[in-house]
Amino acid sequence: MQKKSSPCSLIFTRSPINRAIQFALLGMVLPAIAMNTHAQAAPEKGKLKKVVVSATEEKDSSLTAKQSTTSTKTDTPTIESPQSISVVTAERVEVIGATRLKEALAYTPGVNTAPWGSSHYDWIYLRGFDAYSPGFLRDGLPLRNSMGWGTWMTESYGVERFDVMRGPSSVLYGQAAAGGVVNVVSKRPSTDAQRELEVQVGDHAWKQVATDLTGPLSEDNSISYRLVGLARDAELATTGRRNDELFLAPSLSWDISTKTNITFLGEYLSIRNGTEADSLPVRGTLIENPNGPISPRTFKGEPDHNRYYQDQWTIGYELEHNASERWTFRQNTRYAEFDTDYRTVYGTAFRTVDAANPSSAANFRLLNRTPHHTEEEATSFTIDNQLQGDFQSDNWSQTLLFGVDYQQAKFDVYSRYGGVLAPLDLYNPVYGNPITLAAPHIDEELELTQTGLYAQDQIKFNERWVLTLGGRYDEVEIREKQDAFSGRAGLVYLAPNGLAPYISYSESFQPITTINPATGKPFDPEEGEQQEAGVRYQPNQSSNIYSLAVFEAQRMNYVTYGYETGVPVPKARGEVTVRGVELETVAKPTAASNVIVAYTWIPKADITSSANPVEVGKQLQAVSEHQLSLWGDYAFSNGFKAGLGLRYVGSNKGTLEAAPRDVPAYTLADAMLGYEFDRWELRLNVRNLSDKEFATVCDARQCFYGAPRSVIGTIAYHW
Repeated sequence: MQKKSSPCSLIFTRSPINRAIQFALLGMVLPAIAMNTHAQAAPEKGKLKKVVVSATEEKDSSLTAKQSTTSTKTDTPTIESPQSISVVTAERVEVIGATRLKEALAYTPGVNTAPWGSSHYDWIYLRGFDAYSPGFLRDGLPLRNSMGWGTWMTESYGVERFDVMRGPSSVLYGQAAAGGVVNVVSKRPSTDAQRELEVQVGDHAWKQVATDLTGPLSEDNSISYRLVGLARDAELATTGRRNDELFLAPSLSWDISTKTNITFLGEYLSIRNGTEADSLPVRGTLIENPNGPISPRTFKGEPDHNRYYQDQWTIGYELEHNASERWTFRQNTRYAEFDTDYRTVYGTAFRTVDAANPSSAANFRLLNRTPHHTEEEATSFTIDNQLQGDFQSDNWSQTLLFGVDYQQAKFDVYSRYGGVLAPLDLYNPVYGNPITLAAPHIDEELELTQTGLYAQDQIKFNERWVLTLGGRYDEVEIREKQDAFSGRAGLVYLAPNGLAPYISYSESFQPITTINPATGKPFDPEEGEQQEAGVRYQPNQSSNIYSLAVFEAQRMNYVTYGYETGVPVPKARGEVTVRGVELETVAKPTAASNVIVAYTWIPKADITSSANPVEVGKQLQAVSEHQLSLWGDYAFSNGFKAGLGLRYVGSNKGTLEAAPRDVPAYTLADAMLGYEFDRWELRLNVRNLSDKEFATVCDARQCFYGAPRSVIGTIAYHW
């Protein structure tokens, strides 16, 4: 299938060598022009700001922030970013009552927070693409998920902000999904003494105690600390099984000198959870069952088997040294481990008990079940070395960034799928059935190493134009060595009235472990690319942000399988094209109010190339065409505060459009009531106010359901 060319694709050809040469020439010529044009020490006016360790990004008292390092690795105002980015602050997480990462992103455009229902994973889609693999960023460094069922988990109470950069982002971070990245930014020490003790109670036996302590440890404020901790004792909504957690995150900052500082970050997270029903049959949920409807809260597993136990910890540091007025060196590094014990039960199909009468109701009540148990261990080491140069001429400022990063991840997976387990009567479930697990179907160790060289040039001239160019070369080894080149270019115009139109082009790649049957080696990496145009509006340099983005993104060269054989096809690589529009408003209409509006329109998210002809023209992932969320809150002068949110997700046709009928649209409401006096804060958060039962996605066999209502009351004391 011939691919249509675009202006961007004509400039940035597919040849890695050609693209490397083009970006290298641009990266060398433009710095030379800037440095030879009356180069001098840069004044503050018109200068692209240097980052002062990513911990010190501006924290706004509103629900947004004006700075972010995620889109450039330099401390760049979001209005100057050439790519769509949303910043979800800790205050927003608190006010909307989010307790998990995907709940925190529920009012963010381009994000589907429940592609697989109320899974215990923080599984999301970005711009119609799966963001599960390779995983999220943590403080600008990747945490790669395993190739199995183990994932790095996030405790939202320990997070200062979530940065969501939409679109391919490999130039700065290496392997990445085509839809974008989520950077989870940890809370860090402050020289201002602040202390908080928080107690929560809620439905589903929710009991939680948390504390956040920070301040200086030395008289000259050169050393400061932060200690964030949380303990939770709760139950799952449908099974009454454990939903417990223990979290501890110490950190220490040290200003070694006026030119050098270092921040040490540590974290420990212990999860002891059951697992809920992953899915239920379409007959009795999406379409009729002769026995009547099946309750979406029916548990199809076994209480003594289903669980997700995980222990994870991380330790690392962020070092910055200002070598001169122009040059700054940064080194960020982290070591991490997790150990997972995951047990669940999958429903396969109804058991036929009356073969002579296929339409008999007896054939649509007993669900065949398959047990699964996986034990996984992962270790991760990552280091990122950055050299940043800042230069200034008469009307020209420039920020150069050169980097070398390295990561090594090891995964050990021992998984058993299958065995013996009695079927479950979905209309009269009886639990306590014995389970016999099959022999392991996966018992392997896998190691990933990646080394990346990258360069970026941000050029600002006449205080109005901002040009960003970047290129990166990666060498990755997973069983076999693979390499890839990624590029990015963007241009922003900063109008005097606060408008900032922009255009950009970006690329991504992901290594593939699937073996090509023709060569006996892994397939070449997947690729992603995106063209985007948009405009932001930030009036009078306020924290209010209004943005519009139009994009077309492709996921290319993913492995496709023969329709009849199920074997990878050597020469037929798949491609998905997504086109859409996103609108976002995060504003303070008055000093006492906040408003968030996020709208996503995706009219196309189709397979455009596949070895399986029947897939072409269909959606690979279930993507709703329309998605809208609205949030507003108001603080009264007497200390009371109230907020209300609505989340609408349009209908979809299911995975590969295989659902027997359209999955219905749904609208959810969230609410918040609060009261502040002296050092005390009281707050009540309700998510899914009406306790609506709703399916988020289905296929030909099963439907996945979203989370039921949750009610949590909070008492916090600040001193």
